[in-house]
Amino acid sequence: MKEDKINAYTTLYHVLVEFSKLIAPFVPFISDDIYMNLQTSVYGVDDMHPESVHLTSYPKYNDNLIDEKLVEDMDMTIKIVELGRAARNEANIKNRQPLNKMLCKCDRNLDKYFIDIIAQELNIKNIEFKDDLTKYTTYIIKPQLKTVGPKYGKALNKIKDYLSNIKDTAKVYQDLKQGNNIDFDADGVKVSLSMDDVIIEASKNEGYITAIDGSNTVVLDTTLTDELIEEGYIREIISKIQTMRKDNNFEVMD
Repeated sequence: MKEDKINAYTTLYHVLVEFSKLIAPFVPFISDDIYMNLQTSVYGVDDMHPESVHLTSYPKYNDNLIDEKLVEDMDMTIKIVELGRAARNEANIKNRQPLNKMLCKCDRNLDKYFIDIIAQELNIKNIEFKDDLTKYTTYIIKPQLKTVGPKYGKALNKIKDYLSNIKDTAKVYQDLKQGNNIDFDADGVKVSLSMDDVIIEASKNEGYITAIDGSNTVVLDTTLTDELIEEGYIREIISKIQTMRKDNNFEVMD
């Protein structure tokens, strides 16, 4: 097995064993069953490990094992992957179809280690972090009826018209994210809308798909070259073969 697979199995084993110890006082039988199955399958019956989870010491919290930066970077990695998948779904492009590029504007930039994880998860060749994605994205701004309706009542239609006619929607969106309000006059009614008072949707630009979650934005380049399409076919073939292997009960190494 490759090192990353060994690391994955080792990590899973550790998590399951420690978890069985944690839950032992509350569910004594199932925790002991999990623990003994793990010990038998990994070490065999002659190992020196305690034969019951109830003969082990209860786990102690170790502050030295906490890596805040790693946690925050992985949280951001997960958010970007989720946004990338949402953008793929919006574009109706399967994950097996490689894409050339994804642009990200997020709360924090990531090291190459995490960028490689994102690229592998989303099957994307190149990932770039940018400070400004406005040239790839335009926005549709609508009033949030639940909040704007009770506040402004009859002026609602004028508010809709005003929001639909905003030219630089990207700038307005940025202002809202920074805590500024949209202030204007609607037939004599002074209107001030915050981020909670509007619904913001990213509109589709030709060749690009955008997904937004709060201050995090990703833009997928959906242009498919002949080379990318061909690579997508290869992945489809591999997937079909792997399914056939599984259906015929072949082991991975067969």
